[in-house]
Amino acid sequence: MAFQQGYRPISKHRAPRGPVPTVGGSTQLFDDTSAGMPSHQPGGYPSQPGGYPSQQGYEMGGFSVDSIFADPVANVAMAYGSSVANQGKDLVSKEIDRFVSINKLKYFFAVDTKYVMKKLALLMFPYTHQNWEVRYHRDSPMTPRHDVNAPDLYIPSMAFITYILLAGMALGIQKRFSPEVLGVCASTALVWMIIEVLALLLSLYLVTVQSELTAFDLLAYSGYKYVGMILTVASGLLFGSDGYYIALAWTSCALMFFIVRSLRMKILATASSEGVVSHNAKNRVRIYITVATAGFQPLMIYWLTFHLIR
Repeated sequence: MAFQQGYRPISKHRAPRGPVPTVGGSTQLFDDTSAGMPSHQPGGYPSQPGGYPSQQGYEMGGFSVDSIFADPVANVAMAYGSSVANQGKDLVSKEIDRFVSINKLKYFFAVDTKYVMKKLALLMFPYTHQNWEVRYHRDSPMTPRHDVNAPDLYIPSMAFITYILLAGMALGIQKRFSPEVLGVCASTALVWMIIEVLALLLSLYLVTVQSELTAFDLLAYSGYKYVGMILTVASGLLFGSDGYYIALAWTSCALMFFIVRSLRMKILATASSEGVVSHNAKNRVRIYITVATAGFQPLMIYWLTFHLIR
C-alpha cells in the first residue's frame, strides 16, 4: 500500500543473538530477569531488608504518616500537652489533699477480719475491756488491724449500708416501702451524723480544747452507733416492740460506755500530759463534752429506728 512505502516491515519475532541459554539441557526461550526485580509482599508493598514495607507504601496522596513524628512542631506540641496534663494532675491531687488526705483515709480502712470481730464484740460488751489507750509506733498511731482501740471507718460505713438495707426490709414487711421513703431514711441518717460531727468540732474549737481528735476520728466514733441500730431494728423485727426496747437499752448503755472511755483518752490526753488537775475549768469542759457526746447517741438511735418498728 501507499502509506507503507519507505518503511521496512518489522517482524514480530526476532531470533536471539548469540547462543540460546539452556536450563537443565532444554532450550530457554526468554531471559530470566526476575533476579533484578524487587520482590513484593502481599498487599502490593515492596519489601525492604528485614521484611518491613518501605515508607513509600504508607504514603497516601503524597502525605506520609511517619512525617507527623518527624515534624518538630508536632513533637513540641505533644511534649507541651503532656506537661500540661501532668501539671493538671498534680494540681488536682494537691486540692484533694487539702480537704481529704488519702494517706489518712487509708489508715482508717486498714482492717482485717480479726479486728472487725474484736471491735464488734467491744462495741456490744465494752464493760470487761481494761486498756483503752491507743498504741503508738514511732510517734504514729498503729493501724486498726494492730490495735483494737484505734478508730476505723470500715465498720461505720458497712454498718450504715446494712442499716439502710435493713430499713428497706422492715418497710417492705410493713407494706410501706417506696424508693422515696428509703432515700429519705438514708439521707436523714447521713445528715444527722454530719451535724453531730460538725457540732462536736465547733464545741472543741469554741472552748479552745486542744486534742488529738480529727474529723475522721469523730466520724468513726459517731458511725459506731449504726451497729447498735442494726441490732435494735433486727430485735424489733424478730421479737416485736418488747425486743426492740430491750435491745435499745442494751446498745445505748454499751455505746455510751464505749464513747466515754474512748473519747476520754483522746480529749483528756493533752490535760494528762500537761498535769492539769481535775478541778481545772477547762478540764471540766472536756468532761462535759465527752459526756454530752455519749448521751446524744441513744437519742439518735431511737430517733432513726422507732419509725421502723410497728
